[in-house]
Amino acid sequence: MSEFDLIHQYFTRPTRHTNLSVGDDAALISITKGMELAISADMLVAGTHFFADCDPYQLGWKSLAVNVSDMAAMGANPKWATLAIALPEVNQPWLAEFSKGFFACADDFNVDLIGGDTTRGPLTISVQIMGEVPAGKAIKRSGAKVNDEIWVSGTLGDAAMALAVMQQRFNLARSDLNQIENALHTPQPRVALGQALHGVANSAIDISDGLLADLGHILKASKLGAIIRLDQVPISDTVHKNLHLKQVKNMVLAGGDDYELCFTAPSNQHAEIANLSKTLNLALSHIGQITANTDLIVRGLDNEILDIKETGFDHFN
Repeated sequence: MSEFDLIHQYFTRPTRHTNLSVGDDAALISITKGMELAISADMLVAGTHFFADCDPYQLGWKSLAVNVSDMAAMGANPKWATLAIALPEVNQPWLAEFSKGFFACADDFNVDLIGGDTTRGPLTISVQIMGEVPAGKAIKRSGAKVNDEIWVSGTLGDAAMALAVMQQRFNLARSDLNQIENALHTPQPRVALGQALHGVANSAIDISDGLLADLGHILKASKLGAIIRLDQVPISDTVHKNLHLKQVKNMVLAGGDDYELCFTAPSNQHAEIANLSKTLNLALSHIGQITANTDLIVRGLDNEILDIKETGFDHFN
């Protein structure tokens, strides 16, 4: 199978809001009047971000979903993506499942695949995503204000715990693992929440590297600090059963791969956010407050200040 046959068979689909897509030297898109273009990119490398023998459908879903999550954090509407993939070999059953998962995510979030590249090499997946956000309305990391409430969506720690089980660093009953492993394999980007936070949130970020690391990016960009309470951080029943273990506390606070949103908002938006939680049928939890100093303080289950040495994943540490 040639490179171009591969692209045609597995990665060429009709597009919904693209003028010219896969099959030419470049794609052509038109931006809606009054909108800005939001652009992000992520790379997934076998052995670093995923196991080389992982389920290809789930990998296809996740490779796009982690990019859609970046759009959600900005309050943007994801619309276009490119895919560059290096393959050790042409494995047609693998490609069929990978592309099926990729396009399942694309269909769920109305994203067009508009181009990319393929080559031979160690399994590496690079996705660039583009979306639209009303001009001047993007939710940035730098917008946090003193006394803002800190919120997170969903539950944290499930993906990190599932990964630890797969790496044989942690033991769980199969029934408990069943409750959390989808968080690792098929994360659900919070696009509807991100768009609903226009005019509500002052800052936002998606939690990819860990709550403390990603909240830390907001604090650094906003030149502020925070106090959060571990007992207010939302967790699943499986994680809660093991929260007495230091290892599990670290999974919740610094494990990463959650792809939930962390955002800050004035206290007068508290009721509005509670209403959003009901409207979206999505748990939204108030976990702390932005402070004027630049320290990030975490209070434990007994109100003690936790000594946190690792705040999240870093590729070069």
